[in-house]
Amino acid sequence: MKDLFEDTGVNKLKKPLFIIGFIFMAIVFSLAIALKGLVVGLALAFLPFAVYLLVEIFIHPKAGLMFALAYSFVANGLPRYTGDVIPFGLLVDGILLASLLSLLLARGRFRDWSPVKNDLTLISVLWMGYTTVQLLNPESISHIAWFYAMRGIAFYQVLLIPLGLMVIKNRKDLNLFLIVWLGFSVLAAFKGIQQVVLHPDPWERAWLNAGGSLTHIIHGRLRAFSFFSDAGQFGAAMGHAGLVAGILAVRSRKFSKVIIFGLISVVTLFGMLYSGTRGALFVPAAGVMLYLFLSRNFKIFIAGMLFSLAVFGLLRFTLIGQSNYQIYRLRTAVRPAQDPSFQVRLANQRLLKTYLAHRPFGGGIGSAGNWGRRFTPNTFLAETPTDSWYVRIWAEMGIVGLMVHLIILFYLLIRGSMIVWKLENIELRETMNALLAGIFGIMVASYGNGLYGQMPTNMVVLISYVMIWLSPQIEKSIIAVQPK
Repeated sequence: MKDLFEDTGVNKLKKPLFIIGFIFMAIVFSLAIALKGLVVGLALAFLPFAVYLLVEIFIHPKAGLMFALAYSFVANGLPRYTGDVIPFGLLVDGILLASLLSLLLARGRFRDWSPVKNDLTLISVLWMGYTTVQLLNPESISHIAWFYAMRGIAFYQVLLIPLGLMVIKNRKDLNLFLIVWLGFSVLAAFKGIQQVVLHPDPWERAWLNAGGSLTHIIHGRLRAFSFFSDAGQFGAAMGHAGLVAGILAVRSRKFSKVIIFGLISVVTLFGMLYSGTRGALFVPAAGVMLYLFLSRNFKIFIAGMLFSLAVFGLLRFTLIGQSNYQIYRLRTAVRPAQDPSFQVRLANQRLLKTYLAHRPFGGGIGSAGNWGRRFTPNTFLAETPTDSWYVRIWAEMGIVGLMVHLIILFYLLIRGSMIVWKLENIELRETMNALLAGIFGIMVASYGNGLYGQMPTNMVVLISYVMIWLSPQIEKSIIAVQPK
């Protein structure tokens, strides 16, 4: 009988068909590199991986969700190495769309769509609907700008939330999310620390020389940006990871988890310091306050409040640690009256207030910030820095859009807290409290930077919401596997 496995591995490489195929691929790659440059050649080289990923997504949609999360960490930094040849940001859209499509085409495995039927999905659909209606805004100039800008505002939300609600089932999925998120956060922290201690690599130096140094070299000191879009996003993401990991370390019962989460918290908080981002301080500061409230321990809450006030007092009223540049940068965050950049922000907001006084629906999505400068240059909103997620929403969607957005954010936070409050499994409840604290920290810090809608923070926040809404189901899965 013929051996079923005799024609595998090395034997296949000896066949003429494979040899001809490899020669053909080598010629194609060589011509691509010669005619279009190294970037196109590398893109072709990764094509087999892309095909494999697409197949894996259609077999296991959860893989698409986790890959989108992992990829969101590097998507904004890749153009520094390749230029603007490849639209890396759109790949996230493709991954999420392919994952959702795989759910719709799957036969038998995903027939029960009841997990999607809740207020979290409804709110994401309504917000996307409101965002779509903005196409009719008479102040809107560019529909192309709307397409690019609305993705971070609403599109990722309406894609990711139903996908997450369908594929996440148990504690293993929760642990996988934490591993991917915190693992990439540690890598990002080490990259940021390397930029300050060992200096940026040649591609990063070229990016700084092309204009990045204006906001990333302050008084001759580099603000680490890792493989993120900027130092502000990097610092906030590190504060977010450091806060959640720190809470998990303090509340874990296993010594190994205490050590692992503790080290992650220390490394990522160091990354936050090296970013030189003052607003990032408010992520752990605000998050800790909410966590202490949700902890159900009044004594711990009071002690935490006193400790936080003590730290604030040291930064606000003393010069302790002033010789350390990172501490000096953080200290300016609690002394806004002495910060020229903060005063400039207030002046810009006064200009926006006058401009928006008779524009209750704003100037149109994509009219401000980077998208405004790209698609509608030399307009008022494009040339007036918003510097804040909420100010951007206000500028683009008006006071009506801002109020709707704030109502949604606080509803989700309060509703999520009510869900978690009812959990009986202490470890799971503490994990969900940590996720809620991280979300609240990002909400507060988004006043100073455009954090909420940027990758990877928006991906982490949205998956955190999914985990919180599914926490009762996760708790049931934990009880089901416990020995009776």
